[in-house]
Amino acid sequence: MSSLHKSRIADFQDVLKEPTIALEKLQELSFSGIPCEGGLRCLCWKILLNYLPLERASWTSILAKQRELYSQFLREMIIQPGIAKANMGVSREDVTFEDHPLNPNPDSRWNTYFKDNEVLLQIDKDVRLCPDISFFQRATEYPCLLILDPQNEFETLRKRVEQTTLKSQTVARNRSGVTNMSSPHKNAAPSSLNEYEVLPNGCEAHWEVVERILFIYAKLNPGIAYVQGMNEIVGPLYYTFATDPNSEWKEHAEADTFFCFTNLMAEIRDNFIKSLDDSQCGITYKMEKVYSTLKDKDMELYLKLQEQNIKPQFFAFRWLTLLLSQEFLLPDVIRIWDSLFADNSRFDFLLLVCCAMLILIREQLLEGDFTVNMRLLQDYPITDICQILQKAKELQDSQ
Repeated sequence: MSSLHKSRIADFQDVLKEPTIALEKLQELSFSGIPCEGGLRCLCWKILLNYLPLERASWTSILAKQRELYSQFLREMIIQPGIAKANMGVSREDVTFEDHPLNPNPDSRWNTYFKDNEVLLQIDKDVRLCPDISFFQRATEYPCLLILDPQNEFETLRKRVEQTTLKSQTVARNRSGVTNMSSPHKNAAPSSLNEYEVLPNGCEAHWEVVERILFIYAKLNPGIAYVQGMNEIVGPLYYTFATDPNSEWKEHAEADTFFCFTNLMAEIRDNFIKSLDDSQCGITYKMEKVYSTLKDKDMELYLKLQEQNIKPQFFAFRWLTLLLSQEFLLPDVIRIWDSLFADNSRFDFLLLVCCAMLILIREQLLEGDFTVNMRLLQDYPITDICQILQKAKELQDSQ
């Protein structure tokens, strides 16, 4: 470890040990990248995403309260519906009691259960396709004992998916334009349950934890529920918290990820709501802002893309909506997110990162035809994210 890196770690530790965290100082340090040693990144993200307050003295009580709240969500939204279904003593093919599954009453408990299954099937399909590293397929050291209670056979989401008779093609609730979110950087992941290693009873894989987080979020936010692409936002958050070297924090990665994901979604959820596309907070406005910024910084390149009719929707939709999580390898995405989370106007900085990505390949874009350029933008060629972030910072400083 270089002396410079040791010095940076010491700078973070000095800021984080103060009774009241100096937010501006933490943001300034984090913007240039947060060391992963000692769980520093995990702690900084929790502060930067407004999960932990700046007063250290309140951390213990707030964490205990939030983690108990999440346990309550699990009881109400996963365990209790499963118990209610089991107590009815019926299978989905043989229902004869008064709350019939075809009951049109929207308040029917079966109607709610089936609607939840539609959302769950879409989540299940996406969380298996999203992360391409073996981590997500491995067993977590901290399975959810509340659900995997050996004294009770509670219905897990995995069992619920296996038992459902709904067809996945009936549940595609895709965000317009997000259906083609795969990138050549991403390797094809196993697409069916059978291709995943079956874990023994009492164990669960990391992807199952991610699935549960997304299901609880969908239940608590019925206005948006689950939209394809959210899986790509929660993945890096959970990976970061679930690999925390501090076991006391790592044990609660699921609950902490849920609340950080909820806070992050509160800032970016408009990107996932189609009806807001053309509003000032919608994704169309943000994509056009990338081009208007490019026009200010590099008129020649802007005109070239306009001449070839390369619209920002063709590439910037995915870049912006998924916070670049599909354009780079996971460690690089995490480094980019250090800067995004640390910036006061973090998603304005994201626009500058996208603009920097265009300017850094300007020579290739100026020489290429439509097909070549679309391939460049769909499979971005530069892998040095420090170079990209440095260019984005130059653009920010020149404004």
